[in-house]
Amino acid sequence: MPAIAPSLALPCQAQPAGQARAECRSEITDALLAPQASISPKYFYDRRGSELFEAITRLPEYYLTRTERALMRRHGRAIAEAVGAGRVVIEPGAGSCDKARDLCRRLAATHFVGVDISADYLQGAVARLRAALPGLDARAVGGDITAGLRLPPDIPGQRRLVFYPGSSIGNFDPPQAVALLAQMRALAQGGGALLIGIDLPKPRAVLEAAYDDAAGVTAAFNRNVLAHVNSLIGSDFDPRQWRHRAFFNPVVSRIEMHLEALGPQRVRWPGGGRDFAAGERIHTENSYKHPLPAFTALLRQAGFASTQSWTDARGWYAVVHARA
Repeated sequence: MPAIAPSLALPCQAQPAGQARAECRSEITDALLAPQASISPKYFYDRRGSELFEAITRLPEYYLTRTERALMRRHGRAIAEAVGAGRVVIEPGAGSCDKARDLCRRLAATHFVGVDISADYLQGAVARLRAALPGLDARAVGGDITAGLRLPPDIPGQRRLVFYPGSSIGNFDPPQAVALLAQMRALAQGGGALLIGIDLPKPRAVLEAAYDDAAGVTAAFNRNVLAHVNSLIGSDFDPRQWRHRAFFNPVVSRIEMHLEALGPQRVRWPGGGRDFAAGERIHTENSYKHPLPAFTALLRQAGFASTQSWTDARGWYAVVHARA
């Protein structure tokens, strides 16, 4: 199983054209040049992308955030009893830190470490968290957990809780999910635990509406990844020339998001480029909808021991507590 990498993997930050770190440029361009072009969903989250995602969570079609919050309110006491008080809460992909604020308050957490690839956005969110919970030692770490993390050395190693809400684990194919879960288990260390949200299977119409809202906010979020890639590798994508596509793939139980060329596109970046035919797609995201027994099997593969789970009244969403 993969271990935590020995050094902090900083994300690609927006830099002058052609100046992004070499490894980030290579990752992005290799994916764009593959037979099925793709962009990793982690590149959704520049400042604009983070703001658009927060707007998505407030849309009427986007049931995930509302359902998870209702579940946490309904079962919050039982979850807190299972987790235990005085925890060190570590949240990969922390974003706005809103969910962490409620959890840290309920657990009387001593420390919080928010990790996010959008480091500038995270700094502001952690500052607001400190203001809301003055007794909490709250830190912001810019980084990408998929590449490994090293936390500040004075963060306690005991009683760690890795908090991964929002069903983001669904963005990873099952083998990738197991590898990431194993990294989270290593981050929790002995005696620690994971508290994770997962989106469960549900009617196709509900799923597809959540990823293709009537107001077009998700479409703007998807197209914004092209603007972010332009800033990272010096490419010349025109986001206006790409159509948002989102649909449920029942064979593998996942939502897929793509960007589809409205017409022939010639995209260039320093040292390379690619021509896209009209209708050709760039695959930008998967979101797997795991049945609860299948997900607990992934946790066992990642080395987690006993698990406990809570679901909402409709059985649309689950929060799982797994001991490292």
